[in-house]
Amino acid sequence: MTKKKQIILVRIMILAGILLIWQGAASKTGTMPSPVLVINGLAGMILDGSLLKHTVASLFRVTCGFYLAFSTAIPLGILLGRWPAGEKTINGLVQFLRPISPLAWIPLAITWFGIGEPPAIFLIFIASFFPLLLPVIKAVQQIRPIYFQIAANLNFNLKDKLRYIIIPAILPEIVTAIRVALGVSWLVVVAAEMIAVKTGLGYLIIEARNTLRLDLVIAAMIVIGLIGLALDHLVLRIERIRLLEWKISAK
Repeated sequence: MTKKKQIILVRIMILAGILLIWQGAASKTGTMPSPVLVINGLAGMILDGSLLKHTVASLFRVTCGFYLAFSTAIPLGILLGRWPAGEKTINGLVQFLRPISPLAWIPLAITWFGIGEPPAIFLIFIASFFPLLLPVIKAVQQIRPIYFQIAANLNFNLKDKLRYIIIPAILPEIVTAIRVALGVSWLVVVAAEMIAVKTGLGYLIIEARNTLRLDLVIAAMIVIGLIGLALDHLVLRIERIRLLEWKISAK
């Protein structure tokens, strides 16, 4: 048996063990829905289209908030990485805001933007911004000065420096930062949807809880976990492609 098959077999055994423990807990407590009930509830949401609606709503918010964070944090990170005085000036503010949980912004987000899409997207932006900004600043600062000296001798303009020096040098850190930021964003959007909007997987959990449909609560949790796993796997695939290209180009 190959190593890959062994890994698959171990995963199947772990999953079977979890299902057995789950079924046993459901039978003993009487308050926890069994795996069969959860699967039936999940199938019902798939058939009536509610699962697709809530999933698309959550992914839309994550996409918008993450794009806004990416399009601002990456350029700002490059600027501050190349501008030590500017980085030192705002570093205190960044370090002050960074530890504040994105969920702590929920009251202000609702006050500023009301109920609906904007507060949820704002929370995703906050959650993604700092995990993207700080690694980029550090990566730019670690670029060897000799590269910029050579660029000056070759009369590189800003576009050339970005294309041939900065972007290739910081790309590994950007990919890693994207992986972290997406994970945080997916956590935050579910929490935000429990308060600020009327659609999404977070709202689905609250709605199911209010109607005492714990099977749907667990079904939504499973979907959230699967989507989070898929997003992480997607970023890992991008990272592998990037590493492969670099290995080929280095030969």
